[in-house]
Amino acid sequence: MGFKEMLENDVSAVLLNPDEFAEIHTVRYDGEVYEDIPVVITKLKQSDRVVLKDDHMEGVFLVSGVAYIAEKDMQGVVPEQGQKIEINDGEALGKPFYVSYTVVTSKCEHGMITLELRCYDE
Repeated sequence: MGFKEMLENDVSAVLLNPDEFAEIHTVRYDGEVYEDIPVVITKLKQSDRVVLKDDHMEGVFLVSGVAYIAEKDMQGVVPEQGQKIEINDGEALGKPFYVSYTVVTSKCEHGMITLELRCYDE
């Protein structure tokens, strides 16, 4: 087994292992639902957004982060830059709550999808 094969095996066995780093999420993208797959979401941070003179959206913040997902868990689909992706984040009123992100950057290397994500939050 070569280095690339070992790296691809480590994506699921280590990096996206729910006992190590990943959490189980349901992902919705392009009309498809990928249920209960391991996802690592890091660097979620809120920052003030640029407020224009006639802006009436006080208290809305820009949230950005990076998501890591195994290509095989998305059945070979790699979300594209500029598209929307929804990732569940717990429950609200007894139903799954999804956060809708815009994909800022997208790449797939050695079976690992890396997505830079952005959304607005109150």
